[in-house]
Amino acid sequence: MGIYTLADSALRHLSNEIEATPPRPHHSALLEIANRLRSGWTFKYALNRGGWYRPGGVLSAEGNPIADNLEAWAKAELEACGGDIQELVERFADRGLLVTRHSGRTHYFVASYGPSPTDFIQMEVEELQEVMDRKLFEADVLPEDIQELIDPINPGEIDAQAVGAPRYRFRRLIDINQTLTISSSSDANSTGLPRLLHEWSTSSASINDHFSDHWIMALREHQDRYRNPVLSVTLVSRHARELRPFQWNVELSGVDLSVQLQAFDRAAGYPAAWYFHLVAGTITPPNIAYAVARDLDAGFNYLPDTEAVLIRGWVAAPYSV
Repeated sequence: MGIYTLADSALRHLSNEIEATPPRPHHSALLEIANRLRSGWTFKYALNRGGWYRPGGVLSAEGNPIADNLEAWAKAELEACGGDIQELVERFADRGLLVTRHSGRTHYFVASYGPSPTDFIQMEVEELQEVMDRKLFEADVLPEDIQELIDPINPGEIDAQAVGAPRYRFRRLIDINQTLTISSSSDANSTGLPRLLHEWSTSSASINDHFSDHWIMALREHQDRYRNPVLSVTLVSRHARELRPFQWNVELSGVDLSVQLQAFDRAAGYPAAWYFHLVAGTITPPNIAYAVARDLDAGFNYLPDTEAVLIRGWVAAPYSV
């Protein structure tokens, strides 16, 4: 899916270098590796998305590793027990075995290479740390099948103390322009994304900054009912965590409304940010757009012409991405 056309050997080398590098604040060593990839590419840290985890392995009661993959270990042991889950339980229930998980977050790095909003490379690197998760067996709730062993409904959680040091895992390197162009079966092409990207190109937001300075694209590929690959695109603001919701009330208009729009744009770091967060986020409520449109009709001119065009177009044909 849109992996940039670097040679396979170059991607393997990139992956190996990154995964051999210990994570550090600001990711300076990782950026140094990425910026050697190709002349003209200068990667910048964009944001991270965390709060997810993956299943880990199995440890002894003393914390010594037994298996690095719980599911594979459980299936192999069940097969050794002739498929009898009760025998597996009898073999291991009193050994105090522990299960780990890999807590993770995904770091996004971007490098623009052209004027189009989609002219940028997006690199995704996971930062993982293995931590204690739970006891494999709870004496009062023993599993009745392998699924309950691997993924119990009510696990007996324990303190999530670290088992190993944090580490990087290279995920992918994507040319966003190439990816959206070649993905003929793309949800993005049937939503408002092309319209938003065109509006960015014609707005004051594009004068000094590239689109990737403020947004990244979270991509997910799935299959439709005919088993054709379909690409879904979610825009993620690089500034959403710092932006505050509008103080909206039904009487907001004129100078008071203008002050809020300007404050929002200053916090986001670029003009017309309030509009793009109307279309691609949930921070700007639709009521703001309609209030601005009423002000325009009443003769207020606190918006640049480019933004006035955007809001009139949106009110006539609202959309979101």
